[in-house]
Amino acid sequence: MATNAALKNQLVNKQDATTQVSAQSLGLKNLLGAPTMKKKFEEVLDKKAPQFMTSLLNLYNGDPNIQAAEPMSIVSSAMVAATLDLPIDKNLGYAWIVPFYDSKKGHKAAQFQLGYKGYIQLALRTGQYKKINVSPVFEGELVKWNRITEELDLALDAAASDKIIGYCGYFRLTNGFEKTVYWTRDEIEAHRIKFNKAKDKTSLNNVWRSDYDAMAMKTVLRNMLGKWGILSIEMQTAVTEDEKEPEMKDITDEASEVEDFPEPEIIDAAPKTGKTDSKEKPSVIDQEIQFD
Repeated sequence: MATNAALKNQLVNKQDATTQVSAQSLGLKNLLGAPTMKKKFEEVLDKKAPQFMTSLLNLYNGDPNIQAAEPMSIVSSAMVAATLDLPIDKNLGYAWIVPFYDSKKGHKAAQFQLGYKGYIQLALRTGQYKKINVSPVFEGELVKWNRITEELDLALDAAASDKIIGYCGYFRLTNGFEKTVYWTRDEIEAHRIKFNKAKDKTSLNNVWRSDYDAMAMKTVLRNMLGKWGILSIEMQTAVTEDEKEPEMKDITDEASEVEDFPEPEIIDAAPKTGKTDSKEKPSVIDQEIQFD
């Protein structure tokens, strides 16, 4: 996987192959236009490289916080997503590029974060999952939850309001093993606060502030898969990148959340499947996510 240092070392001036270009002075647009950088993305994404690089520029142009980040950190974060073949459009929920302020280096930088749909996509690529999903539970839908037998009874047509009271996750492996979990909203909050590095533990930072439900569903999936799931080497790499604790502060002076889960079982990754379902609202947990 490409690293910040490795990418910097490969950037050279077109007129003088022995002169290294300053990534900071180039800016993101010129950085992505460098032949060496184009080649790196083409090596990873092949024909999809131009589209991915365009999406990165669109993300950059539409977010002032990312624009303030050091360009190479943005490229390095994007390269992680490219290596995992995940889109970086923050509205899709597969992967995010999150800006922080690096208090030690004195500048803003970007970090890769895996979204809940990214976890689902990478899990399904193993070929070991027959069904996997995560969903919010609305007020009025929960009939019964038995945490011992893992029996979850939901009345999906009985929602009394748009208020979310919890989140449920479910997967079934091809060998028949299945797992159901349910987290109340209070349990999600307790978990978030526990791993919040900000001085004000209750403060919302990063994606928790912009998309609380997406991060809550990610927490449920991440915990469930980390404890009971089967993860490919590809997904293990993604989890490692997602769990990296940056030596940075959030751009709002709040630090990122860091979670610690048991080491999961690792298997070789199966060939990748096609597109994922990109619907805004996740379906119920007993519905298999289909691929084209």
